[in-house]
Amino acid sequence: MKKWKHLWRLLPMAFILFVLSGCGVANLSALDPKGPVAEMQLSLMTTSIYVMIFVILVVFAIFAYVLIKFRARPGDEDKIPKQVAGNHKLEIIWTTIPILLLIIIAVPTVMLTFALADTEPNEGEEGLKVKVTGHQFWWEFEYPEYGVTVGQDLYIPTGTKIAFDLESKDVIHSFWVPALGGKQDTVPGITNTMWLVADEPGVYAGKCAELCGAAHALMDFKVIAVEPDQFEQWITSVSEATGEPETAVAQQGREVFESSCLGCHAVGGVGGNPAAYGPDLINFGDRETIAGYLEFNEENLEAWIRNPEQFKQGAKNPMPAFDHLSDEDMNALVEYLMNLKIRE
Repeated sequence: MKKWKHLWRLLPMAFILFVLSGCGVANLSALDPKGPVAEMQLSLMTTSIYVMIFVILVVFAIFAYVLIKFRARPGDEDKIPKQVAGNHKLEIIWTTIPILLLIIIAVPTVMLTFALADTEPNEGEEGLKVKVTGHQFWWEFEYPEYGVTVGQDLYIPTGTKIAFDLESKDVIHSFWVPALGGKQDTVPGITNTMWLVADEPGVYAGKCAELCGAAHALMDFKVIAVEPDQFEQWITSVSEATGEPETAVAQQGREVFESSCLGCHAVGGVGGNPAAYGPDLINFGDRETIAGYLEFNEENLEAWIRNPEQFKQGAKNPMPAFDHLSDEDMNALVEYLMNLKIRE
């Protein structure tokens, strides 16, 4: 009884682990594939699992057989088991079987490795190139074919092979969209490549999967897959957007922005300093979050502008605090930013 008297102390921890096991983000699962890359990777995982289950069942079956057949029986105390030097037949069997199991895993692994390394679209297949740059702690997405650069929200057309060139401005990050495919590191000075396809429209959660600093866990982004014609409309809208304010208050906010923010943030490619660069804000008003994870509303935006370090710590090029702005200027700036939308 003494052995179990302190077991109750583990119950709170067990409860916490049970609750946390249900926590997650929509579409942030590699077990619910929404594209061919994720499906191929899931098939490889399931193949490995089936092989491991087979090995476990065989080992336990042999173990149970030996345990029963050769158990100690009354009268066996003085008997000496038959001594054998080895069994060539068994040795061949237990050497051959692991080799065959490794081949079963190795062949599809090698095939998928080559398939996933080929970022060029197949003949008759639509393709799109996107340059991804990781920053502490946000993501930059550039569409070289269209001359468009946006931040945080990655728009892609469905049924199209998206070839990514992955880079980093500061430290090692890792680009990961579980529902669409595996992750790939973004490394300073090196360009890595990968490709993804979204089979159906939807919003797919993405994260940085490489510990990159204090706010690593908050380095989220979204992949928004739309029909090809909608994507073309979006690209055209972004290309033509100027960020012109529509109200007098927003115009005042633009003046505040140009005097305080334009050195780091561009709007439609205008402004921004590559040495201390923040996301292009041309479509800021269309986002669902602020700083990648805060609910999109005026209160959170003002709090972020006044003290960004409160929400994301440890950035290499941190956004400065603008707590010196008057309430009038802050309200005008917030209205201007909230209305930076792509109007189709």
